[in-house]
Amino acid sequence: MDGTLDHVMLRVADLNDSLEWYQTHLDYEEKDRHEGDSFTIVYLGPEDMHEDGAMLELTHNEDEDDLDVGDAWGHIAVRVPEGELEDAYQQLMDNGVEDYRDPESCGGRYAFVKDPDGHEIEIVQRDQGARWSLDHTMIRIEDADEALGFWTRKFEYEHTGRWEADSFSNYFMKPADAAPEEMSVELTYNYDGRSYDMGDAWGHLCVRVDDLEDDWDQLLTRETADYRDPESNDNMYAFTKDQDGHEIELLERDPSADSLFPF
Repeated sequence: MDGTLDHVMLRVADLNDSLEWYQTHLDYEEKDRHEGDSFTIVYLGPEDMHEDGAMLELTHNEDEDDLDVGDAWGHIAVRVPEGELEDAYQQLMDNGVEDYRDPESCGGRYAFVKDPDGHEIEIVQRDQGARWSLDHTMIRIEDADEALGFWTRKFEYEHTGRWEADSFSNYFMKPADAAPEEMSVELTYNYDGRSYDMGDAWGHLCVRVDDLEDDWDQLLTRETADYRDPESNDNMYAFTKDQDGHEIELLERDPSADSLFPF
């Protein structure tokens, strides 16, 4: 199983407002779009993103303008070069982005802003990957042992980093031999035993696979949830869920293809 994280999907209430925000403030460009009968999907990313870099998928459903962000999904994180955090944050402030959590309030190590729908976006310092490219997606988990086991056993991911504090731990997961430019999954475990609300403003993570049918069968052998199998999706993609209910899409996609969509 290849296992590269292909994209993360967010639902948005006003597609034009969201596109303008990401294109203006993060210099994203539209990579592809699909117009359905009652929805629109748009893929975004930096112009010079790595071939295995993850994209942002914005999905707008007609007559859906009251989205619940929930708290089971945490944030996406985007990169700026080391030493440029304060300047990057100030640039966003000068361009009209709302001040949310500035670098000083985060110990000078990172910062946070929000997009028009309230999705949190962390700004981290990295010397790899295009400016503003996706570094990781954070999801909250209720059992760290189960979550780490899920990603290592089901998807063959490796534990690439951790941060432990007095009240929580963060674990970063990536495929084996992943390029530094690839996106990782950040698993956040809070020690207070809380449970989480999934909401509907966050959609899913997508894992790129080599062979949809074979990899799906392998996941079922590994006792992954049979949520939406390839046949039910015209053999174009499939969905499973992790132990906490976060949706994970499986998709065959050639990064060099003219269209990013299998449909």
